[in-house]
Amino acid sequence: MKLQSLAFLAQALSAGTAYAQIPSGIIPIGILPSGFPTGILPTGLPKGILPTGLPKGIFPSFMTRTQSTSVPKPSATACPGNTPNNRAAWCNYSIDTDYENVVPYTGETREYWFDIDEVTIAPDGFPRPVMAVNGTIPGPTVIANWGDWVVIHVTNHLEKARNGSSIHWHGIRQNYTNQNDGVVSITQCPLTPGKTMTYRWRAVQYGSSWYHSHIGLQAWEGVFGGIIINGPATANYDIDKGSLILNDWTHAAVDELYDTEQVLGPLTLDNGLINGTNVLGTGTNSTRGSRFTMKVDQGSSYRLRLVNAAIDTHWSFMIDNHNLTVIAMDLVPIKPFTTNIVYIGMGQRYDIIVEANQASVAENFWIRALAKDVAAPVWDKTENVTLTNATGVFRWELNSTSMLVLWENPTLKQVYNNQMHFTNSSGVIELPFKDEWVYFMITTPRAITHPIHLHGHDFSVLAQGTGIWNGSMITKNPPRRDTAMLPINGYLLLAWQTNNPGAWLMHCHIGWHLEAGFALQFIERYDEIKPLIDYKELQDICRPWDAYDKKADVVQMDSGV
Repeated sequence: MKLQSLAFLAQALSAGTAYAQIPSGIIPIGILPSGFPTGILPTGLPKGILPTGLPKGIFPSFMTRTQSTSVPKPSATACPGNTPNNRAAWCNYSIDTDYENVVPYTGETREYWFDIDEVTIAPDGFPRPVMAVNGTIPGPTVIANWGDWVVIHVTNHLEKARNGSSIHWHGIRQNYTNQNDGVVSITQCPLTPGKTMTYRWRAVQYGSSWYHSHIGLQAWEGVFGGIIINGPATANYDIDKGSLILNDWTHAAVDELYDTEQVLGPLTLDNGLINGTNVLGTGTNSTRGSRFTMKVDQGSSYRLRLVNAAIDTHWSFMIDNHNLTVIAMDLVPIKPFTTNIVYIGMGQRYDIIVEANQASVAENFWIRALAKDVAAPVWDKTENVTLTNATGVFRWELNSTSMLVLWENPTLKQVYNNQMHFTNSSGVIELPFKDEWVYFMITTPRAITHPIHLHGHDFSVLAQGTGIWNGSMITKNPPRRDTAMLPINGYLLLAWQTNNPGAWLMHCHIGWHLEAGFALQFIERYDEIKPLIDYKELQDICRPWDAYDKKADVVQMDSGV
């Protein structure tokens, strides 16, 4: 039978209100299959201890180059046995393998070369200078297999902008590789214009994520891209279509908007993009730019990897006339459930399967990424912010601290030099003990939803809701992820195990809020961090920045992360 081709047409509407609430209970979070390893917390307060972390792994004696030009073209492929009829299989492993404690040894290293540069592009038909990885927004996708090592050489070409840079690998656990987390002021100094650094980490998880700059607002100037780690899945599908990265977009540089946002509050941006493209205007007025399109065949099923890379926009994602089967959230596989709309907070990811089964209805269907709005509250300087300083500029607090850390003096440098005491503005919480469970409650009286992201771990969500917490918790197979929503006027109770030594940032993933200090850091197992630090490599980044900073007189105007 001849298959009829369908084209899913993409539509991303303007961002509208710059923050939004996910109404509770609209889509289920999902329950993992019986027997699936989740680091399940025991009944009652979790006290159990899991085995001591994942293996560190050894770099293989050879490297597999995934490309020969400046744009990576990875060659990672599925393991034998992982077929459209059996996506649960993965070589000698499966979806039931305890990925907390077992990681395949592949003997492969996926190597990439990133150039961060200033270019002029027109994602929606409106040209403007941006910062981009290898000249595109989004940048090239990092693709690897579960168990591979990944090596990425990053060169900073932002000489004209006088910007340092870094790349953070969002959601990547960095087991015993904390120095490669890519967070300026925490794990490294800024990468100096004209210099190159190399990140190395092992893909101990599988699923979908993204990378982005972690200095200032640079990520939302265009320095971001997708990460795909191939592995088993909880449902079958025919074809993997890769990442669909959703982001809001402004025709002015985000740095130009920051001061305004600090004084006036959340801003409405100019547009939304799907995989770096959209039209300018709506309907018949769409005369500039182009929509994202995806061709599919009637009767086939497709995996899509949704990523919210916005600075301050919740997305409601849907495909007209089609159901969406959700199989993973962040880098955690889940028991599949079906819905017709998925709500995605900033920094979150959802893997979905779509069956192209509506050819009898039409040949073309809209893919919609709509800004999820709520009525904007009146922005009152005394009621809607945590802190107002003498200049009337808003600062955000987490754990009663508004973070301010210095680019030139990262936490790992301080730890290596045996510094035991940190300033209040460093936002440090020490976790000294090995393999203990940490419980962290975050509450807010404010009418704003915050996406809370933790580096170096995923966590169990024990409680989440509006109002005052009543003490109840989900202790049987709680949801797990690395970015969860703190609801409006609500609370969020998280738990994770101290099985990964390092300095790990926790922060709100609204870009404006992170810039204004809504962050803290956990120093986990202090005594074990120093042996993991390559101090020469750390100083190879810090010394050039110190010299450049003095010569160019760069002024730090933000939280440092």
